[in-house]
Amino acid sequence: MNDITRDGDPVLRKRAEKATFPLTADQKKLADTMMEYLVNSQNPEIAEKYKLRAGVGLAAPQVGVSLQMAAVLVPGGKDKPVLFKDVLVNPMIVSESVQVAALEEGEGCLSVDKDIPGYVPRHDRITLKYQTVDGENKKIRLKDYPAIVCQHEIDHLKGTLFYDHINKKEPLKIDDDAVIIG
Repeated sequence: MNDITRDGDPVLRKRAEKATFPLTADQKKLADTMMEYLVNSQNPEIAEKYKLRAGVGLAAPQVGVSLQMAAVLVPGGKDKPVLFKDVLVNPMIVSESVQVAALEEGEGCLSVDKDIPGYVPRHDRITLKYQTVDGENKKIRLKDYPAIVCQHEIDHLKGTLFYDHINKKEPLKIDDDAVIIG
């Protein structure tokens, strides 16, 4: 899957269509293919061989499909190699912390080829409801990096890109009590 939709394509600015169950065979294959991309992109040998940019999330609009579906694979460390891995169908944030968080190095996106510096303020903790590809209802709490990744992917389903959140006048300005994730 090297055909990532690039910034400027109208599908990235559209609100994605809600998925209905059962998912079609093509939609399930899309979910598998998106997750496979993330797994491969995080493997240094495979990523180099196929010239894949490393990713932790990939939403259906990023591959040209206007559907509320996103694959998320957040790597961890030695103690816990994977912090979060699932395909989110029709995801919805049902609660969020007042506490703001941002990635120290800013955010990137597989659909945005240029580096856009600045803090992207997000909620540090969220409660997320979604369905699995098999239609199972899930409700989970996420914090820090996994919460940021899921908010980024959900934004894709609403037609929003990460740089829309950056303060245009002062890109490196953020709340004094914000959690900065390094």
